[in-house]
Amino acid sequence: MAGSLTQKAKQRRLLTMEPRSKSFCAVPFLVRAFRWFGTITTGLDCFKSIDVAAENNKSLRPAVRFVKIADDEAGQRIDNYLHRTLKGVPRSRVYRILRRGEVRINGGRVRAQYKLQPGDVVRLPPIRTSLSKGDPRLDTLLIRRLEEGLLFEDAALLVLDKPAGLAAHGGSGLSYGAIEALRALRPELEYLELVHRLDRGTSGCLLVAKRRSELRRLQELFRNGEVSKRYLALVQGMWQQGTKRVDLPLVTHRRQNGERTVVVDDSGKPSVSTFRPVQVFSDASLIEVSIATGRTHQIRVHAAALDHPVAGDGRYGGVRFNKHMAGLGLTRLFLHAQALELERANGPFSVSAPLPAELRDVLTRLESRR
Repeated sequence: MAGSLTQKAKQRRLLTMEPRSKSFCAVPFLVRAFRWFGTITTGLDCFKSIDVAAENNKSLRPAVRFVKIADDEAGQRIDNYLHRTLKGVPRSRVYRILRRGEVRINGGRVRAQYKLQPGDVVRLPPIRTSLSKGDPRLDTLLIRRLEEGLLFEDAALLVLDKPAGLAAHGGSGLSYGAIEALRALRPELEYLELVHRLDRGTSGCLLVAKRRSELRRLQELFRNGEVSKRYLALVQGMWQQGTKRVDLPLVTHRRQNGERTVVVDDSGKPSVSTFRPVQVFSDASLIEVSIATGRTHQIRVHAAALDHPVAGDGRYGGVRFNKHMAGLGLTRLFLHAQALELERANGPFSVSAPLPAELRDVLTRLESRR
């Protein structure tokens, strides 16, 4: 029985493959054919949509740019020019694209030290740049602190009260720093460049030029030692040395993880700091420090060399002292760039940043224990 059914099924299957008779109704066949063709058409439309989307995305991608250097841009190093032009791009990546030859001048490779000439044509590779105010990396609290931390601004200069914990610039694993955040906060400003730098853990006055001419003039003042820089630091122990000038050369070493460690060494660069006591407590002292030079970690290393390390300094400070200060509410390095004085084109200029509340609270607790 099963075999006969199978045979009949085979016969029916073979019959469907035979030529159709004149009485065959073609409607079902045409319906299936149109459905099949419609599926093909829909698929082609989908591919067309994908192609259009790809084209749209391609148009949004960064493209190679060629920029001709103007007279007022000449004289600066190519790496510094790239830091300004490729806003938001980490410094490490800037140097990488230079090494790989992705940046070219007049068609040829150059080193980071190359100084731009009027009329040079710079090839900029396709690279995503800049943060925006709505970038998820910029939290609302930081934006508000930057807005509230503008100490001074005119047509050529901006002074920021940089919060502790924020690097002056991005790089070395940091996606952004103060300058990148400022550019995102003030996108209408075409030119914003750091005049100098502060350590990540240091708060206080940070100068930012809004014009290249101002940047060059102010950086020359810093190089020539014509800027008065005053810091406030809380150091370990009772200060009993009065006003003390420290002249100890410093050398910077780089560890394998990229961190910098500075040591006192006769072969190092000249470094001069002057310490003046402001308030002395039983186990710590508030010191005003003026620096004639601006070496990396200068105040921190000089203070440690005097056996009075800065409170909260995890690299050069004392473990027991830092633990003791943490018990008084100190959660950061107690070093604040309090004031700057210099000569601008229109006359003497001075600016100061108030001691942050978290540092004032520590001093209040120290005072209450006297």
